[in-house]
Amino acid sequence: MLATIDLRSQPLGARALRAALPRAEYDVEAALEAVRPICDDVHDRGATALYELGERFDGVRPTTLRVPAEVLDAAVEVLDADVRRALEVSIERARAVHADQRRTDTTTRLHESGTVTERWVPVERVGLYVPGGRAVYPSSVVMNVVPAQIAGVGSLAVASPPQRDNQGVFAGYPHPTILAACSLLGVDEVWTMGGAQAVAGFAHGFVDDTAGQDGECAPVSLVTGPGNIYVAAAKRLLKGLIGIDAEAGPTEIAVLADATADPEHVAADLISQAEHDPLAGSVLVTDSTELADAVAAVVERRAAATKHSERVAEALGGRQSAIVLVDDLDAGLRVVDAYAAEHLEVITADASAVAARVRNAGAIFVGPHSPVSLGDYVAGSNHVLPTGGSAAHSSGLSVQSFLRGIHVIEYSADALAEIASHVVALAEAEDLPAHGEAVTARTGEVRR
Repeated sequence: MLATIDLRSQPLGARALRAALPRAEYDVEAALEAVRPICDDVHDRGATALYELGERFDGVRPTTLRVPAEVLDAAVEVLDADVRRALEVSIERARAVHADQRRTDTTTRLHESGTVTERWVPVERVGLYVPGGRAVYPSSVVMNVVPAQIAGVGSLAVASPPQRDNQGVFAGYPHPTILAACSLLGVDEVWTMGGAQAVAGFAHGFVDDTAGQDGECAPVSLVTGPGNIYVAAAKRLLKGLIGIDAEAGPTEIAVLADATADPEHVAADLISQAEHDPLAGSVLVTDSTELADAVAAVVERRAAATKHSERVAEALGGRQSAIVLVDDLDAGLRVVDAYAAEHLEVITADASAVAARVRNAGAIFVGPHSPVSLGDYVAGSNHVLPTGGSAAHSSGLSVQSFLRGIHVIEYSADALAEIASHVVALAEAEDLPAHGEAVTARTGEVRR
């Protein structure tokens, strides 16, 4: 089921590794042409387009675009007690971790009366997207909402697609578990819209005349949250009008393991990621042929027995999944840094020391008792992470994602006079004399 890529005794330069390592085919650019008319339609027709697009793509016409307060309350009332407690623990732990990420303002004094202060200011309004396709993701509500709330975002809205299997009071609305998670977090602005049209709705804003005073969705400044390729394409199309967290691609796991790893653990973790999507990537990097063979055998057995076996088999058999053989752990580290996994597990002897050498990963799970599933739900970390190798240059969602650093410059006349000649010198070097004159107009003529 899992292909083998043998990199032993092979050159491990950046170009060679980029060509050799498995990766899903995921062409966001091609999806742009599909989402452009959708986003234009939402811009032009607003709520009318959103109702029609919900019916077209989700198979059900939304009852109302904004979820009424009584529906949110009902979702909490019918929520399974064990799921509620698990969500409460997830929220509690996420708040604890993200509270420590809050930035503080800093002031640097460069002169007795000349300072530069960096102020951290939250985004005014954000739209948080929660997918609703093959699976239900209340955990994604937690991961998006908690850092935004701790950052101090003043206006926060959640969108998720309507579910055609919903019954009773929930008919035409997002999944009730999604709604319950929103309610537990204190989010009362929830919109019934999915896919590219949800991103466009947040970006352009709209008014649903059928909903009275609660029918206005004001434009947002930032959209975050994972989604399918059409959500990613809409983010790319509308980036600039809005900020985005990332263009999320198919989820992925890499496991760096040696002979000390338990093949049952490794196989279970590879399968757990493959369960998400047929394009999900599951990659084992190891210097142990014995472990590789054992994991391959366990994967065959476990994959056949798991609930979503067909989806898992497609993901594990795809070009994006493989067992990668390397000469030693040093080579393995070069491979996982080149791969830059969304999720990286390190299951080796002295795993903490090995993990400390990793430079590129969305999140690192250290040792045999830190599976990715832990981070998905209740570790306290955030599971909205960079995919497709973008962990080499980007971070996962955090409080910082919802903050902007603003420099505040305050110089007195004496502080400006002290530095004026340097401003003039650089302005002349760049042939921008008026820049220098903006200073000399305040200080008098400055000679070098």
